[in-house]
Amino acid sequence: MSQEKNNGKLIAIITMCFIFAMISFVTNMGAPFGNIWGFQYPFAKAWGNLMNFAAYLFMGIPAGKMLIKYGYKKTALIALVVGIVGLALQYVSSITGAGTRMFTYDGVDVCLNLLIYLLGAFICGFCVCMLNTVVNPMLNLLGGGGNKGNQLIQIGGTMNSLTATLTPLLSGLLVGTVTANTSMTDVSPLLFIGMAVFAISFIIISRVTIPEPTLGKAQPQYERSPLAFRHCLLGVIAIFFYVGVEIGIPMELNFYITDLGFEGSAAIGGTLAASYWLMMLVGRACSSVLSGKVSTSLQMTVVSSVAIVLLLIAIFMPPSVTFNISGHDVPMKAIFIAVCGLCTSIMWGGIFNLSVEGLGKYTEAASGIFMTMVVGGGIMPLIQESIAKSAGPIASYWLIIGMLAYILYYALIGCKNVNKDIPVD
Repeated sequence: MSQEKNNGKLIAIITMCFIFAMISFVTNMGAPFGNIWGFQYPFAKAWGNLMNFAAYLFMGIPAGKMLIKYGYKKTALIALVVGIVGLALQYVSSITGAGTRMFTYDGVDVCLNLLIYLLGAFICGFCVCMLNTVVNPMLNLLGGGGNKGNQLIQIGGTMNSLTATLTPLLSGLLVGTVTANTSMTDVSPLLFIGMAVFAISFIIISRVTIPEPTLGKAQPQYERSPLAFRHCLLGVIAIFFYVGVEIGIPMELNFYITDLGFEGSAAIGGTLAASYWLMMLVGRACSSVLSGKVSTSLQMTVVSSVAIVLLLIAIFMPPSVTFNISGHDVPMKAIFIAVCGLCTSIMWGGIFNLSVEGLGKYTEAASGIFMTMVVGGGIMPLIQESIAKSAGPIASYWLIIGMLAYILYYALIGCKNVNKDIPVD
């Protein structure tokens, strides 16, 4: 019986890691797709990314409630169906509505195709929000919390980074150089792959047994809010900033290189953005080994500090210092920016792990609040892109440094649970 239980637990862990991989595949379409839309609509480069993350603001709390009412498995299945709809709408934007003017913004005629794409991105945001709400607490639970719980989240994060690496790389290869003739039809294979994988995931998840710690039980009575715990409240703020950091670093790097305008710049921009996600994969793989032995707060302190140093080097390094890739000279600072992926790799799991430690019955409710704050991945990169337009793309990384400084504070001081007097049973 014990062996059967262990096998079921292993299948659940593998399933959750599989879901983790799909989250980034969909999310990371935003930046390369933004390069395409940005040629026709210069103001809309970061809009798809914004819509994807804005969905978290509306779906975060409801997703947490769905988890309690319907359980992990059913919530995941609903999310996958929603994801297929969102990706299908993005494909529809590539084949219809290009000549239908809806209104004028910033002196540019906005056509129906852009609105369809943004709606698809928004619906995909609902999908990944629900999936995130499922996978993080479940992996933490399966690992028993603490360092082991963080270890499983980092293993899932490794799979997440693998697909995150593939999305901008494949998009860059499909597009090559962004021109007036580039459209969403050029990247439609990515959308079809996404829909197919979601459909396959639906079949797999519908056939496996996933532990349901809250399903069928009386809904817990919450005397307090999870935000009554100081370390949870500060962790929610850290999550908001972190997702802005994670998305903003490669997005602006992709825009920076693509806008250099040489032949194949989109492909090279996509490759460098992919290298950032590859660094995240390496970092998460290393952390999955270390997390059982090294405290989460120590790991967070080290990586936050190193990321700040790397970005300072990138900001102050002269653009005349270059390296050659595919016959083109590319500023060396791009490498230092991409290497930041090693540092950001463990932050999501680390912040989540530290924030829910000791929350007990408040864990699921806290997970919904965290998902709401993932909207930072849309808001902060939009602010960064605004800074990039006025002060230059490299100067926009000062915003990233500011957010990393807060995360460093959280790792050193803010993560301590000073509310152990609040009952959590």
